[in-house]
Amino acid sequence: MARIGLVAHDDKKDELVAWAHAHHDRLSAHELWGTGTTGSRVNAATGLQVRLLKSGPLGGDQQLGAMIAEGRLDVLIFFIDPLSAQPHDVDVKALTRLATLYDVFFACNKSTAEAVLAAL
Repeated sequence: MARIGLVAHDDKKDELVAWAHAHHDRLSAHELWGTGTTGSRVNAATGLQVRLLKSGPLGGDQQLGAMIAEGRLDVLIFFIDPLSAQPHDVDVKALTRLATLYDVFFACNKSTAEAVLAAL
């Protein structure tokens, strides 16, 4: 069982929810963590048990980063919107830096999320 973090920028939340719905059976075998809004939406739409952290801009991104640094997260699925400025861009960069530094599976879009899930 992998410990998977789920997060998506606002314009990508619908896409992440649809991806999670399509992979419900595979994801249900893993421990899921999500930032507040993203995790709540995935849970409501799919029935998957997602442990909720704070909303991304309110510290949820940093909580996921801390989990990575402490070895408590194996995978980060983060659907990033590259076309919209993010007011908490510093937090986003820190989270992606930690995922890279600690060498966890890191998916930033649907294609990479498909590959990561297949590898699990």
